[in-house]
Amino acid sequence: MNKNKNAIEFLPAEVDVLVVGYGPVGATIAALLGRYGVSTLVLDKAHEVMLMPRAIALDNEALRILQLAGLAEDAFAKIVIPQVKMHSPVLGQFGRADTQGCIDGHPKLVTFYQPDLEHAMRDQVSRLKSVASLGGFELENLIHEADCVVATVRDQEGQVHTVRSRYLVGADGASSKVRALIGQEFEGQTYAEDWLIVDVKNRHASAIDHVEFICDPQRPTPHMPAPGGRERWEFMLRPGESREALQSEQSIARLIAPWIDPKELEIERKAVYRFHARCCNRFSKGRVFLAGDAAHITPPFVGQGLVAGLRDGANLAWKLAWVLRGHAAPAILETYDVERRPHAQAMINLAKLMGRLVMPRNKIAAFAIHGLMRLLALTPATRRYFEQLDIKPENTFRHGLFTAHVRGEKLVHGSLFPQAWVRNMQKHIVLSDDALRNNLTLVGFGVNPRSLLSSEQAASWVNQGGLFLEIRARGQVSDGTCDFIEDMNHEILPLATKGTIAAVRPDRIIMDHAPGAAAERLLRNCRALLLGERAAATSVSIA
Repeated sequence: MNKNKNAIEFLPAEVDVLVVGYGPVGATIAALLGRYGVSTLVLDKAHEVMLMPRAIALDNEALRILQLAGLAEDAFAKIVIPQVKMHSPVLGQFGRADTQGCIDGHPKLVTFYQPDLEHAMRDQVSRLKSVASLGGFELENLIHEADCVVATVRDQEGQVHTVRSRYLVGADGASSKVRALIGQEFEGQTYAEDWLIVDVKNRHASAIDHVEFICDPQRPTPHMPAPGGRERWEFMLRPGESREALQSEQSIARLIAPWIDPKELEIERKAVYRFHARCCNRFSKGRVFLAGDAAHITPPFVGQGLVAGLRDGANLAWKLAWVLRGHAAPAILETYDVERRPHAQAMINLAKLMGRLVMPRNKIAAFAIHGLMRLLALTPATRRYFEQLDIKPENTFRHGLFTAHVRGEKLVHGSLFPQAWVRNMQKHIVLSDDALRNNLTLVGFGVNPRSLLSSEQAASWVNQGGLFLEIRARGQVSDGTCDFIEDMNHEILPLATKGTIAAVRPDRIIMDHAPGAAAERLLRNCRALLLGERAAATSVSIA
């Protein structure tokens, strides 16, 4: 239920989770918590969605998380990007990434218009009865108590209020007040650069259909299309250039002249941002958690800034819900930092590397680096490494809330369970995540997982927030005692032998798998993990 701007009287005194920040990450966390039935309040200084040019790219994992949060495929406009090209003024095209096709039911890469996404997610939040959102409130202080966090907030009239929450999530961006209040400010050096971002409109017939990097050491320029007939350019500022001067219409017209006649130029949005590469030493302190740019800031060269924040939300929300609903011990919340921080740091490192590769600062370095990349593209193995995005760190955890992986198994513990098109019991063709719903799920490969358990064991699994799902080949039928789907294109079943069962977390991470005969052991392992037993929760996955 969204509250209007003046509804200060609706501010609750107590809530299970307080989310500070109503950008795309905060809204997604709120939507996930709402789908898990958690009492949630979202507060933000602003009332409306920001219109400044910000994130523009999402990958298949991000789209899958938005699906998990309840967004339909057509909830906001997207452009599917078939390739990313890298051009040198001297060598021509020296590299490319193939982004055609889908992974887990979603395109590998899309561009989008961030206000559209935020409005869609806010609409989704407004339909969730357990979630309230309010604008016009600024966080001032936090007090940690034994069983809650007391947040002091100030409304736009200057009046001070307090909100008690069992847990608090700071999704309040790069200048996070939450981060400052818990003493987790970014430390060390940063990779900082100033860039002018320009979004141009009415480019329906003229915009490119791919992403390109103009790797000119004099002025590196990423360039890409966006929905609604938009096109974006990003220009790196040179030493000595002022932000104000470069943002003038005359300067922008001069910069974009190679692509657009100044008479046809229609600027929709413009801003100068400083790109950083930063990561907190910890993503949590006590009952307070950081997510998105509040926890880590990624340069935009691999389009992973917002994606990383969405991964944070998917990982954290279900753990909070399971603790609040009594399905798991609070100790599982420690695994949020353990799982997410290494991958976020790996993505930051990749973005910095790609920045150095495609944006060298002088002509000699550009000729050497781009020439080397062009030579590497002649070898099939190295060409695949770049073109097929093998350079991108896999979202597979080494430590966390899962059992140790057995080398050689296709189902890797700590990695995402695959998604594919399936047919459900109502004979509808859907993506398999929709069949997994919002639960911890025991999945049977060609076997009814419930049939492998005693009634007491099945009841214990349900009491931990678990469901049962059987996957069979296309055309086979169910015995009617368990949720059932048909693997329409035979994409999931080949990953394990018939009779295998797998425990899949609500965020679609594989927790454990075993032969059906070892079902009791698998349930015991999962129970130990959820109850926070240290020996189980610090297991290692070898991908």
